[in-house]
Amino acid sequence: MSLLISRRYFLKAGSVALAGVAAGPSLLFGRAEKDHPIFIAIFQRGAADGISMVVPFGDRNYYAVRPQIAIPEPTRSGDERAIDLDGFFALHPALSSLKPLYDEGHLALVHAVGSPANTRSHFDAQDYMESGTPGTKSVADGWLNRYMQTNSEPGASPFRGIALTATVPRSLMGPAPTIAMAQVAGFGIRGGPATAQIEEIFSKMYPETFEAVKMLRTANPEQYAPENGAEYPRSPFGQTMLQISQLVKADVGLEVAFADVGGWDTHANQGAARGQLSNRLKEFGDGLAALYHDLGDRMRNVVVLTMTEFGRAIRQNGSGGTDHGHASCMFAFGGPVKGGKVYGRWPGLATEQLFEGRDLAVTMDFRDVFSEILMRHMRARDIARIFPNFRAAAPLQIV
Repeated sequence: MSLLISRRYFLKAGSVALAGVAAGPSLLFGRAEKDHPIFIAIFQRGAADGISMVVPFGDRNYYAVRPQIAIPEPTRSGDERAIDLDGFFALHPALSSLKPLYDEGHLALVHAVGSPANTRSHFDAQDYMESGTPGTKSVADGWLNRYMQTNSEPGASPFRGIALTATVPRSLMGPAPTIAMAQVAGFGIRGGPATAQIEEIFSKMYPETFEAVKMLRTANPEQYAPENGAEYPRSPFGQTMLQISQLVKADVGLEVAFADVGGWDTHANQGAARGQLSNRLKEFGDGLAALYHDLGDRMRNVVVLTMTEFGRAIRQNGSGGTDHGHASCMFAFGGPVKGGKVYGRWPGLATEQLFEGRDLAVTMDFRDVFSEILMRHMRARDIARIFPNFRAAAPLQIV
């Protein structure tokens, strides 16, 4: 059997896909210097209800349009009340584990953010957000891959971009090297009867990379001991956050990590302070908080950003849920983040202020947030190529 392995190499191992490897000698280790920035993107697939995550209790219209699913204002008694942030906005009580990050000044919230494209299709909206080109479907690569293309260094690690997903997500698709792995412990090479031969060739061509492959293969999440008292949820999302922490600590040259979590399409029985959405938010917030605490001092190099394709309708429907909407909110946290603040211009919830008379209006393009983090934290060199035909608004200065 003749095997040819080139610098454009696809490595598939059931739960692993490594695409576009371009490795050289001495390229992986010693990359955790103090100013080595890392960006972690987390996609809430299904359109998360930003109005429930970050509650605008100060808007007098909020409680009128959501009589059953509104979150009780902070002045009420009991553990179901919203957690006051600034006298106008509050966190859902299920996100209480994130409040200390906000108080420490390392969690920022961005509200009324979304896409200028007005589609209510999950598929189209996710594609627009992950391509970074809302309204245009002809762009083949994703915005995170374009960042990696424009900021590539000689001898860059093939572990620059990693997704904790079964396949490479739209955001990371493109010619720059990317890896998708559902489980860190399962990372390896599989080629049927030819596995040993492939591993031998791969180890000679990319010795540093192969050492990292062997290291990741033995990184068993069951034996991993989180630091600083961090407790990850036992759910798939919690374990994904744990594995991202493993990758950051492994010092393999990681620059961009991607993860996603579903379950946000709450058309029925959404609940208020308790219920379906609350359970999902508890898992979500606790997973993010565990990642933050586990990484400890390493968070000085890390920015985490959450996103969702669009929000939910302002008015609850007849099934006790919410239908597809427009704007939602983002969470940004990390050492470089200027937190303790809710960013964005609030458009209001009066009928005449709503998008198409039913949704929270978008007052900030999601690319404003993406581009600022890439420029100010990741030192992006060519933001115009990453987000073609886009001109950013005034800087938010989140980082």
